[in-house]
Amino acid sequence: MQEKLIILSAPSGSGKTSIVKKLLEQSLPLAFSISATSRTKRDGEKENIDYYFITPEDFKKKIGEKAFIEWEEVYQGCFYGTLKSEIERIWADRKTVVLDMDVIGGLNVKKMYETKALSIFIKPPDMETLTERLKRRGTESEDSLQQRINKANFELSFANQFDIIIINDHFESACQEVLDVVSNFIKN
Repeated sequence: MQEKLIILSAPSGSGKTSIVKKLLEQSLPLAFSISATSRTKRDGEKENIDYYFITPEDFKKKIGEKAFIEWEEVYQGCFYGTLKSEIERIWADRKTVVLDMDVIGGLNVKKMYETKALSIFIKPPDMETLTERLKRRGTESEDSLQQRINKANFELSFANQFDIIIINDHFESACQEVLDVVSNFIKN
């Protein structure tokens, strides 16, 4: 089996994580690459399942050790990254890596792995819908909500640099589109 990666990126609130969860329920040889982050756990998140939660100090130490294939300070003092050891673990199990990552990180990984990687951009139907989704989460202060909206506008400008753009205006349809392109990619 050829070593491949599926990169799903989107602005926060686009439904990317829900689509990834649905994709991983399918009977395909896929495995989720658990990202590392220095942010605090949200309700319901589990260590070593949703993320590797590490302190900002330990995150910076791992950066110095070149333990990441990519990392970014997404918001001040809040780091996210993909550990090299995660990619190697999944490939050792003879599975395709599924990465749920921020837009800039997704583009960087695509450049690194080129044809071994399929990059998918999940786009919200419009900014109003995105804003409503973020508000419904109930996890954002007014300031952090505005930060995420500003960042989303910036990230949307990169959509055309991805291999595929899928608009998440109807969840089940978007999931099916992702499943179709992923199935095709891992077969070839």
